[in-house]
Amino acid sequence: MLVKVYGGALLGIDAYKVVVEVNLGGNFGYAIVGLPDNAVKESRERVETAIRNNDFAFPKGRIIINMAPADVRKEGSAYDLAIAVGILAASKQVNRDALSKYVIMGELSLDGTLQPIKGALPLAIMAWKEGFKGILLPKANAEEAAVVEKIEVYPMEHLRQVVEFLNGTISVKPLRYSTRYLFHVSQQRLELDFSEVRGQSHAKRALEIAAAGGHNVLMIGPPGAGKTMLAKRLPTILPPMTLQEALETTKIHSVAGRLQQHRGLIAQRPFRAPHHTISDVALVGGGSYPLPGEISLAHNGVLFLDELPEFKRSVLEVLRQPLEEGKVTIARAKFSITYPANFMLVASMNPCPCGNFNHPHKECSCTPGAIQRYLNKISGPLLDRIDLHVEVVPVKFEALSSKTQEESSLTIRDRVIKARAIQHQRFKDYPTIYCNAMMPSRLIRKFCVLDKASEFLLQKAMERLGLSARAYDRILKVARTIADLEGKEAIQSHHIAEAIQYRSLDKAYWQAA
Repeated sequence: MLVKVYGGALLGIDAYKVVVEVNLGGNFGYAIVGLPDNAVKESRERVETAIRNNDFAFPKGRIIINMAPADVRKEGSAYDLAIAVGILAASKQVNRDALSKYVIMGELSLDGTLQPIKGALPLAIMAWKEGFKGILLPKANAEEAAVVEKIEVYPMEHLRQVVEFLNGTISVKPLRYSTRYLFHVSQQRLELDFSEVRGQSHAKRALEIAAAGGHNVLMIGPPGAGKTMLAKRLPTILPPMTLQEALETTKIHSVAGRLQQHRGLIAQRPFRAPHHTISDVALVGGGSYPLPGEISLAHNGVLFLDELPEFKRSVLEVLRQPLEEGKVTIARAKFSITYPANFMLVASMNPCPCGNFNHPHKECSCTPGAIQRYLNKISGPLLDRIDLHVEVVPVKFEALSSKTQEESSLTIRDRVIKARAIQHQRFKDYPTIYCNAMMPSRLIRKFCVLDKASEFLLQKAMERLGLSARAYDRILKVARTIADLEGKEAIQSHHIAEAIQYRSLDKAYWQAA
């Protein structure tokens, strides 16, 4: 007897329908075809043991399981439940009529308990698009899948519960999830706040500009100056995520298996801080069957690289293309996958190996050659792609002990949102551009027109600092953002002057050593 059970497989951050066909008949044997990987092949032992341990009869005839489309690789243990239900339906222990209504996915323990799977949200979206009534998933994945309000999500805990539900002997209420309401509530929760940072007004100002224009930032200063503390609070002043951004971000984390159990939508902008020992594959994504890397997990949020010179040069160089294009394509012999990677890069570093170069009170013990080798770990092309270079100095005791209330993240965010609204209006005819940092050269010439005083000031800075053409464009973009924060239509000379000071580290450190 032949039955069909419906599941799904992941490709990139999307899912497509997989038909699990189970046929009983003929001599003894068991075979799974349709390009299964080892985890799928090993399902035989899990499925058979779970069926027997729950007092169901495991058929004795030949069992053939085909997973269509048969020319696409299937991987993971999420097909266990579909295979088990198919075997039970083929042996007339499950009602076959109910199978066409649902997508059924889940990993089985030997006692029949359902374990969580990856990619529940893309699977739910696929089930809705394919016209299924609902999706049966492990309870731990139910809230994630229930973000898709147009499909019924049934949280299941055990194989026996699934069988009884399909046979109509028990009823299970679908999980209801008010996506927009919970999304709005989650956005108001800020675990960190800029009001906790004492002093550092210059660095705070630079991060506000970065948030307002979507610019990349490099903070340079001695250990303990507050670089990491500042970076962790940057997401709290970025504009709130839209629902579309939240769905896209959640899909990436779901596919990577990084979404916390019993958690639905990711409503806060992600903050990823990989260790400097990370490999280039772990950073950009990949593997024999590619998964998203850290730059994709930081999509719509912040990627923080602490101790930048300690990262391997090959790791840093792979950032160059994603920084420009906002996506990363991972190519294999038979297919390629593109993952979104539109993130803000925030990096920090010490000015020298000992960390005390240019320290106001401590003496640097490094030789000029050691400092130069340390700084040369960062290539010029990568440095050019970072818009703001910010010097973070140690906080004085007076500032640390001050009782003055610092500005909150919400106050700073309000100014950022107003600046982004100006940019949204400016780029309304350019759907792929939504902030100043994304402007190509032709739009820079259109929207960053300078008066004579500003042009003269920029010319002198270019000559004195020896800046590149890319640095010239970056200065204009940052100046445009500073003007937007002030609500000014035209870029003025003091906007250019402030933007230039955020490029001064090109020379102050990279040649002074």
